[in-house]
Amino acid sequence: MFKMEYGEATPSAVASPNSSNPSSPSTPTSPLVVISPCAACKILRRRCADKCMLAPYFPPTEQAKFTTAHRVFGASNIIKFLQELPESQRADAVSSMVYEASARIRDPVYGCAGAICQLQKQVNELQAQLAKAQAEVVNMQLQQANLVGALLCMEATAPPPQPHPQQFAVDTFICSPQSYHSNPGFIDDDDNNNLGSLWEPL
Repeated sequence: MFKMEYGEATPSAVASPNSSNPSSPSTPTSPLVVISPCAACKILRRRCADKCMLAPYFPPTEQAKFTTAHRVFGASNIIKFLQELPESQRADAVSSMVYEASARIRDPVYGCAGAICQLQKQVNELQAQLAKAQAEVVNMQLQQANLVGALLCMEATAPPPQPHPQQFAVDTFICSPQSYHSNPGFIDDDDNNNLGSLWEPL
């Protein structure tokens, strides 16, 4: 048997190089990065690849967007449509598919055609109202022109203003040559001669 002596360390007390030592620094561990799958892969329950074609257009926060398009077109058709288009047109194509799918869900019979017909009807009604308003404006302009023309004709054909009778009598009396002889306030030439002879020196 192994005989233990004082001051001799036991085999269990010897630290092995693989044992954990609280005083030794721990090796840093890199944090795990969890990438959330896109809405399409999350709904389809498949692994979202790094170069997923649907990820840029169906982010994880917009699941209803893919659900609507998937309900009408299907995931395979959506992927097929996007593969046939350049990348610059794919965003517009996805927006169009989502809009058409929403319209088809609201109106299963007419879909987008029903919305287009309704908008066209509103455009026609607004055009009719605009034409009616323009006709009323033209009619009011013609009425205004007729009133102005009538006022000008009335001013042209109106007789000149007649003077007042008393003023006319006064003007006639002053301007007539007989008024000098009939008016005792005026002195004629004979009277002037007689007066001159009275004032001649003696």
